[in-house]
Amino acid sequence: MRSLLIFTLTLTLALAMAFDQARADACNPATSPSVQTFDVPPGDGTFRCASMNIPWGVTVKFNRNATNTPVTFEITNTVSITGKIDVSGANGVAGSASTQFRNGGAGGPGAFDGGTGANNTLTLIGGTGLGPGGGGGGDRQGSGGGGGYVLAGGTGQMLGGGTGTPGGGGGAYGAAALLPAVGGSGGGGGGTLSLGNTGGGGGGGGGSLVIFVTSPTGSITFDFGAQLLANGGTGGGGFNSYGAGGGGSGGTVRLVAKTITGQATVNVAGGMSQGSNYSSGGMGSAGRVRVEGTNTAQFTFSLMPNSTPIPGTSVSMTDQLSPETLPSTPTLAITQVAGVNAPAAPTGSFATPDILLPATTPASVTVSLQAAQVPPGTTVTVTVKGLSGTASAPVTTTLAGTLASSTASASVTIPLNQPAIISAVVTFTQTADAGGAPIFVQGEPVERVRLLTRWGGGTEVAYITRSGREIVVAAAR
Repeated sequence: MRSLLIFTLTLTLALAMAFDQARADACNPATSPSVQTFDVPPGDGTFRCASMNIPWGVTVKFNRNATNTPVTFEITNTVSITGKIDVSGANGVAGSASTQFRNGGAGGPGAFDGGTGANNTLTLIGGTGLGPGGGGGGDRQGSGGGGGYVLAGGTGQMLGGGTGTPGGGGGAYGAAALLPAVGGSGGGGGGTLSLGNTGGGGGGGGGSLVIFVTSPTGSITFDFGAQLLANGGTGGGGFNSYGAGGGGSGGTVRLVAKTITGQATVNVAGGMSQGSNYSSGGMGSAGRVRVEGTNTAQFTFSLMPNSTPIPGTSVSMTDQLSPETLPSTPTLAITQVAGVNAPAAPTGSFATPDILLPATTPASVTVSLQAAQVPPGTTVTVTVKGLSGTASAPVTTTLAGTLASSTASASVTIPLNQPAIISAVVTFTQTADAGGAPIFVQGEPVERVRLLTRWGGGTEVAYITRSGREIVVAAAR
């Protein structure tokens, strides 16, 4: 029994160490072979490394994980890329004069598969591409529509003489901030007219790639030849009695670092369409690119193909790492002290006190608090700090009410011979917004939110991320 226990423990450790090494290899692959494929980590899909280097002549690709998350590189210090990172969607399989049951192209990591071409076993209409912008399937000799993203996907076209209806393009979705990151949608599958023939499969959506550097002194550097590929897959071709598949929409690339320099080529183009004798598939919409950094003046990138802007591509660049705010920003305020209301325009300063309490005010006073978008039952900690000396022992109280509006009060001791500042702090868990989507700030998932308010001051919001960073938003009144 003891031998079995030791063997099991050793095997577990060996597997864990092997997986950790695989993560490290994805961040710093060897110079050969030229194409290297890595499994996306389970869970949040994040490769966490101290540094990252993709050498020239090497292309890094990925196998999707069970939950199909985007590929995220969370790097502590520096990133250097001369090679290629590829999260593109796969092409749809061409239709044929034989029965196929699954020929849509696979989406890249964090993206969605293309629709399957019809084979007349159950229906004459090709499958709709997966994802929020999936292209519609073609009917009979009609080809599939393209996947949507920044724009609606292209609608398939009948070329004359054929029978059937082409698939419509998928709808637009998503936002420029890429929070959360979502990949492209699949193109629709082609229809078929004859039993035993199969329409072309829709192209897979381009995947989602995020690279962010956590250190304030870290950087991302691209050298000549660097490429980031997240294009949608091309739809599979058709023929006489069956339509072609639509192209998948392009994916997303998001870069976040204090300093980003160099030159890179980025491909978030939608998948091309192919045709049959009677119809042609719709093209996929282009995807999105977002660059966030304080020092980005020395960074340039071109969009493939042919280094020219792709119609419909959304490119968002910001010159500072600005914290995102929650859809309904939480607030905490001190509304009264000893029954005296807060002034309309408080300063929160020792030099110019916001309120003068009567000389008869006792040392023990009641502090009234009001909060919004903070879960009721959350504990608030109140402290008092005089102009000199140490702060008072913290006093805790509990918010009561609703998420939209809650209140609390606490009894504190104030100094009677000098000015004092009263502060209240609350920390609570907040991992998703009201719609259930994860919350990201500067590319990092948020685990907790801390609110700080002072008598006479506004609410300071600090987002505490999974890595332990505290990202503070300026106080709002």
